[in-house]
Amino acid sequence: MERGKFIVFEGIDGSGKSTHARLLKERLEKEGKRVFLTLEPTEGEAGRLLRRCLTGEIDLPEEAIAGLFMTDRLDHIKNPSSGIISHLEHGEVVISDRYYFSSFAYNSMYAPMEWVIAINSLARELLKPDLTVFLDLAPERFDDRIRARGQKERYEKIELLAKVRENYMKAFSLLPDEKVAIVDNDGGLEDAAENVYAAVRKILG
Repeated sequence: MERGKFIVFEGIDGSGKSTHARLLKERLEKEGKRVFLTLEPTEGEAGRLLRRCLTGEIDLPEEAIAGLFMTDRLDHIKNPSSGIISHLEHGEVVISDRYYFSSFAYNSMYAPMEWVIAINSLARELLKPDLTVFLDLAPERFDDRIRARGQKERYEKIELLAKVRENYMKAFSLLPDEKVAIVDNDGGLEDAAENVYAAVRKILG
């Protein structure tokens, strides 16, 4: 059986990752592909603890949170029943809402990016995405989209999100071996969805 492809959506909070992941899943399924949609933090033990940190229920040092993300990610990759590798080996296209570039962009606001990349080195060795789609959004649009969602999480402040976007770009430049497509999501949904699909078709063949 041919191994499936692994596609990741990245971007600032409110950039449309969940929407575009769902739209891509629906489009690929119409083409007859089997698709598994997942996200980080996961619903596993480490992921649930992370969500409590992100909402402020638990306060941990940033380095500890970065470590939790890494722990959750390794389970996300290797879990024998629900892990990404298992789905890929069954020929499914796996679409993830966030992966290790999120750690590089967010955790490095409070810890050195090189350190965050280093502690995620095993994840990169185990499983690099076939494509990372970065949904780009102008900083002044961040607050409007997040406000519409209601409750804000740990990193969802306008001044922080502008820095997160800068960190994404820095991480992309530090890791030129990663396959990244930057898609402008500042305009219409349909245009962005078509640009996402065009990038994905190149790696699906």
